[in-house]
Amino acid sequence: MTIFLKKTRIALSLSLACLGVVASTHSTLAYSAETSFYSTRNHLPKLQFDLAIGDNQRLTAKDLEGKVVLVYFGYTYCPDVCPTTMAELALMKSSLTAQQQEQVQVLMISVDPHRDTPKRLAQYLEAFGMGALGVTGTEREIADIAKRYRVAYQIEKPQNPEYPTMYDVMHAEGIYVFDQQGRASFLASNSHDIETMRDRIIELLN
Repeated sequence: MTIFLKKTRIALSLSLACLGVVASTHSTLAYSAETSFYSTRNHLPKLQFDLAIGDNQRLTAKDLEGKVVLVYFGYTYCPDVCPTTMAELALMKSSLTAQQQEQVQVLMISVDPHRDTPKRLAQYLEAFGMGALGVTGTEREIADIAKRYRVAYQIEKPQNPEYPTMYDVMHAEGIYVFDQQGRASFLASNSHDIETMRDRIIELLN
C-alpha cells in the first residue's frame, strides 16, 4: 500500500508540475479550478507527430484530421493511473452518440519506448473497447514529442539488476484535447470529470 500511494503522489506531482509549466509560460492561460480544465487554444502547438503503430507502420497527425483527438501520455505497465484513465475515457466516449464516437479518437503515446511495442499497445488498448490507438517510438522521438507538449515523465532505474525490464515510469496524467483541425483546445489534469469532458468535446464537435 505504501508503494502504491508513493507512486500516486509522484504521478500527481508530475501532473501538477506539467500544468504549472504551461501556466507560467502563458500567463493568459484560462483555468477552471472547479473542473481542473485548462484552455490551451493559442498556447500550445498543433497536433504533430509521426510514430510507430505497427510493424513498419507509422501514424501521423494527418491521419487523424477531421477528428477530435484526446492524447494521453502513459504506458502499459502502469499499475494504477493509466488503466483508470483509459477506463474513464472509454466510459466518456460510450456516452456519446454513435456518430459522435466516430469523430472522436483516443490516442495513447507511450512514455516507455523500451517495453511498449506497437503490438503490446494494441492488445492493451483493445481491452478497453473504445477504438483507442497506441503509438510508440525511439527514446529520442518520445522525448521530443513530450517536450513539444510540456509533458513530464521519468523512467526509473531497475531496482534489481537481475531484472532490467522491471522498473517504474513516473508521468503526468493530463489529457490533451485537439479539435478537428489539430489545434490544441484544452488540457484536463485528469479524466475523472467525465461529464464535463463529454460536454466540452460535444462543443468541439458542434
